[in-house]
Amino acid sequence: YFLIINIISFALMGVDKKRAVRKEWRVRESTLFLTALLFGGLGSTIGMWHFRHKTKHWYFVFGMPFIMIINFVIIGFLCYHFLL
Repeated sequence: YFLIINIISFALMGVDKKRAVRKEWRVRESTLFLTALLFGGLGSTIGMWHFRHKTKHWYFVFGMPFIMIINFVIIGFLCYHFLL
């Protein structure tokens, strides 16, 4: 699941960037944040910087890495409590 949601999050950033350049229909910002919140924070953050997309919006620049850190904390907590 973790791998798939991060690939989807990364791809959504790329798709939205391509559509922004072409002045086409865009992916909603809420969708970008939702995929990050569903443990796709790593893919969203890497995609944001790789495609240089949404990097002028403070809520993406600070929000995506923050969500990524929260994702890792939750995953670490779950692994520690349920796999040990």
